[in-house]
Amino acid sequence: MSTIKIGLFGFGVVGEGIYQVLEQKASLGAEIKKVVIKQKDKARNAPSHLFSLNANDILEDDEIDLVVELIDDSAAAYDIAEKALKSGKSVVSANKKMIAEKHKELIALSRENGVSFLYEAAVCGSIPIIRNLEEYFDNDLLHSVKGIVNGSTNYILSRMLKEGESFDVALKSAKESGFAESDPYLDVEGVDAAYKLGIIALHAFGKRVELKDIIRKGITSLHPFDFQYAKEKRSSIKLIAKSVGNDNNELQALSVLPSFVPISEPLAQTNNEFNGVIVKSSLADEQFFYGKGAGRFPTSSAVLSDISAFKYDYRYEYKKGIEDFIPQNNTTASFYISFNGDKDVNKDLFERIEESFTGRERSYLLGEIKLSKLLASEVLQDPEISVIQLQKD
Repeated sequence: MSTIKIGLFGFGVVGEGIYQVLEQKASLGAEIKKVVIKQKDKARNAPSHLFSLNANDILEDDEIDLVVELIDDSAAAYDIAEKALKSGKSVVSANKKMIAEKHKELIALSRENGVSFLYEAAVCGSIPIIRNLEEYFDNDLLHSVKGIVNGSTNYILSRMLKEGESFDVALKSAKESGFAESDPYLDVEGVDAAYKLGIIALHAFGKRVELKDIIRKGITSLHPFDFQYAKEKRSSIKLIAKSVGNDNNELQALSVLPSFVPISEPLAQTNNEFNGVIVKSSLADEQFFYGKGAGRFPTSSAVLSDISAFKYDYRYEYKKGIEDFIPQNNTTASFYISFNGDKDVNKDLFERIEESFTGRERSYLLGEIKLSKLLASEVLQDPEISVIQLQKD
């Protein structure tokens, strides 16, 4: 293929990083022809003739082969991707919310128009988890894919455990370090991780997942007592996104939950803004992927990888299928639930209670809970109750 002509939407830290790399490395065989932005008056480190406020300057330009979409607004991103795919242009995106919510439509559009729709940068930054699930594990029976997929929450939890900081202090530090947004809701409530988990589940198990089907609780309810308990048990607390299958490679359950991870485990040693993913399969057993999950260079690396793949007409084949996920949640798992001393938690939630403690300020229950009961219970929404899973494979 001759030099790829790229139309870029968004020129933030990642967009500028992509531009700089392509300018410096002609060997990559790609160049940005036009960049669509919101504000034209803002000073940017690129020639002014590249910039436009009109999306059609990219979408209606027959010379542009590839649209790279790097904007935050998921609705606007979908509008761009939809029009680009319909016009026969391939698309690279990093917008995990758009992909998770519109996956089915975007896949159909790419297939109908014979173009690529690639999004490695939407999940775990520089870690090539999507491509590996597509290619390396396509013929292996997967038991689970789990990991730390959100750098913001991992940075906060690392500070809370190691430095003894409160959630508010750790969050402020994450914002000042550029690891958390001014509005961190999607990160700290586990929504961002759930979007990524849904994308992973499609490539790992061939199931299209909706957000409501994921058992989810973020990190805002965690209490200093929980971190003290973790230290006593020689464990770390991590926000773990997890998809679990059975022996027939059928997806059983998905969750995004704070979890106690023994300090000897690789995920417990994955700290600050780093991500880590463990793929467990019948043949390869466990594979651990580790790397920076956010920021200009890790995300730019994944986008550039997709651009390079496009040069070779690479497309996701979804070899394990594309079917709607029907939640099972009929299995049980071990959970620790802590709460204020004057609060009452219904013990009927547990199939079996193995450990309990009643204190003046904080109490806890530990035992087996059926996942279907947990998904339907109110403890996931209660901001004063900690729900932490014990990681057992």
